[in-house]
Amino acid sequence: MLANAPFSNLTAREARGLVARREVSPVELTRAALDAAQGTQASLNAFFLIFEEEAMAAARAAEAAVMRGDELGALHGIPFSAKDLMAVKGAPYASGSRAMADNIATVDAPAVERAKAAGAILIGKTTTSEFGCKPVGDSPLTGITRNPWNLDKTPGGSSAGAAASVAAGITPLALGTDGGGSIRIPCAFSGLAGLKGQFGRVPVWPVSATPTLAHVGPIARDIADAALMFAAIAGYDARDPFSVAGPVPDVEAAIGASIEGMRIAWSPTLGYARPDAEVLRVTEAAARRLADLGAIVEEVGTVFETDPADLWIAEFYAGVGTRLRGVIETQRELLDPSVAVVLEVALGQEMRAYYETVFKRYALRDEMRRFFERYDALLSPVLPVTSLDAGLDMPAHLADRNLVSWVFYTYPFNLTGQPAASVCAGLDAAGMPVGLQIVGRALGEADVIRLASAVERQRPATDLLPPALRLPQSENLS
Repeated sequence: MLANAPFSNLTAREARGLVARREVSPVELTRAALDAAQGTQASLNAFFLIFEEEAMAAARAAEAAVMRGDELGALHGIPFSAKDLMAVKGAPYASGSRAMADNIATVDAPAVERAKAAGAILIGKTTTSEFGCKPVGDSPLTGITRNPWNLDKTPGGSSAGAAASVAAGITPLALGTDGGGSIRIPCAFSGLAGLKGQFGRVPVWPVSATPTLAHVGPIARDIADAALMFAAIAGYDARDPFSVAGPVPDVEAAIGASIEGMRIAWSPTLGYARPDAEVLRVTEAAARRLADLGAIVEEVGTVFETDPADLWIAEFYAGVGTRLRGVIETQRELLDPSVAVVLEVALGQEMRAYYETVFKRYALRDEMRRFFERYDALLSPVLPVTSLDAGLDMPAHLADRNLVSWVFYTYPFNLTGQPAASVCAGLDAAGMPVGLQIVGRALGEADVIRLASAVERQRPATDLLPPALRLPQSENLS
């Protein structure tokens, strides 16, 4: 069962307002979040670690700041979580792997540091598939994480626990990572909004195992909350050599902004994907509704002449495999067997073949630059299916693909580095969420956010909370 905790239906913006008006204490919010996290571990298994003492101490300090009348940060008093692919000082930094279970972080990752500085309260680290290598929610270290919409289903991954915790109302905000879709995928399966900004916009440090693909970003119940957290964590950091030095777009101002005249490409398959009929029904309807707000929506059958999966696989799995080479060679039994297989294949690449994929990646980036000379944004499904049974690596009818390539839609935009979001387009016939992907031109997070906001405004009036949380807000606060 999911716990119907007090405040579980609140957005981060609502919680911030209640705190600022002294109607709700950060201590109350944090206590409720901790109780919900602990109370749902047996059903959801969203957390790798729960920081009971540390979170309550931070909440009491946040309450004292409110009572003193201090100037409050943008996230003051709001509980959040951080995925176990991110460093939290003094806490295990295992990356979902038994091979790293004793690794203790000596620093906070920049996004964790900035969220705390904005007043947010870290309640725990959430589960991930091993080193983020699978787009589903299980690992040998933490077991299976489940979807609050249906406990027989995966919430998606690799930011599995982050999405499960937000969808279940445990925290209104979570930090996830995205090396091939790991924010957007669980948001699609779990009815949430998530943003992968421009590569380097949110600094990534300590160095990722996949440094040219890795992003950190927010997971939230709606795009306005995601923008709120993104604004707090984005910006240059000298510790990340890829960090973008330019100004951060005003993504909060983009919420509710007009999309009239925007040129939007809608692509059902990108040219190679094999989506289910229900995915297309829900996502195409969401894309077409944007025309009612004055956008120009044009269907584009082929965005990529060939599937770039091999380019992504060569880069991502080679990076993780190199980081884990010693484990693969001497302690292979500690790894997820399906992950170990793909890492071994990637490590077998010949240097010339690898660099051929590197130069093909540069060509892909240029191809996308030219595409976005014609369009302001690209829309597609996030996933080819609307749900997947927990414990499976991939849908049975897509077994000809590999651990990640069955996803089809997300990994190309880690190769290009463009900003991309997932937003809930609606529900399928079985009542499960369906995600729409919004991709912008380089540095174009504001356009991505305003389109995501428009999708939410035009979405059919459907209750987008998991069934266990569908209570009137007044009842939820009692």
